[in-house]
Amino acid sequence: MKTFHLAAMQTTIPSTPKRALCAALVLVTAALAGCGDKEKEAKPGQALASVNGEEITVLQLNEEMQRAGVPAAQQQVASKQLLQALIDRQLLESEAAKEKLDRDPKVMQAIERARSLIIAQAYMQKRIGEVARPTQAEVQDYYNKNPQFFANRKQFAMNQLVVPAAALTQDVRSAVDNAKSLEEVAVLLDARKVQYGRAQVTRSTADLNPQVASKLLAMPKGQIFVVKEGERALLISIADVRDAPVTLNIAAPQITQFLVNKKNKELAQAEIQRLRSTAKIEYLNKDLQPTGKEPGLPTTAPGVGGPAAAPEPSALANGAGPAADAAAPAAAPATAPAAAADEGAVSRGVAGLK
Repeated sequence: MKTFHLAAMQTTIPSTPKRALCAALVLVTAALAGCGDKEKEAKPGQALASVNGEEITVLQLNEEMQRAGVPAAQQQVASKQLLQALIDRQLLESEAAKEKLDRDPKVMQAIERARSLIIAQAYMQKRIGEVARPTQAEVQDYYNKNPQFFANRKQFAMNQLVVPAAALTQDVRSAVDNAKSLEEVAVLLDARKVQYGRAQVTRSTADLNPQVASKLLAMPKGQIFVVKEGERALLISIADVRDAPVTLNIAAPQITQFLVNKKNKELAQAEIQRLRSTAKIEYLNKDLQPTGKEPGLPTTAPGVGGPAAAPEPSALANGAGPAADAAAPAAAPATAPAAAADEGAVSRGVAGLK
């Protein structure tokens, strides 16, 4: 937008000073109005919809598209769906504001927590930057050093009976220990009028804690072991063990991503340690001050993945290897528990493994 000087305009308009001043003001007003028109023309291009006067913008939609990871080929269709989701969200937010839910202490605390996490994540991402992708030799080395996850991968087919944990009394447990098969256990449960369910699950050495995988590999087919899980117990026997190797070509993309994530976590933890070493941290509640004797709890720095659960020494799927997908790379045995699968919850913990 141009700058207008009244003195200059007076020299170009043959009129009285008063008339010249009025004319100049008219021109300035017109020029400013022109700038305003341009701004009004640009605004509709940024606003995609209006909900009771509240605009939903291109920036908001782009953020949703990025978070959803929508492929380029699907963006046209996805944009319509995501815009509807943004409209629904705006409607809900407006109604919540009318009921002053945005001032609810729990809501305000959640908002503050989210704000803190976002800022911490932004710092960590800026600090770490783009981690160099592992070389082909590094991927090959990881593949070679973990044959149980790839070249020598085994797959277990298991049958199970699900019973209430309270039903697993000492005499029932003794009978189970002496049973020759899971079918014999089922007959025993029927005789005692214990209700149970049946299920079949499949796990591989890539899913399991290495110690548990070794025990399962040493077990004869048909041997029964017990998994206790909250209010239920699982009586499990191995039906079959099969070779299920994964080639380097198939595993390479997942190994690459795993190594990138691992490097990210290492850099993030190093930064956390650096900040702790230079900070003055005081525990005002001495009961919460660490003594150094606490069991290790895996932690994840902001911006490098979700928090990891504390590993269970007896867990069947304790994350020593990749998830159930045959091509998924293994996680470090002591640091990255695998996601617990719900198929009979075999992956959540073993008690009384014989």
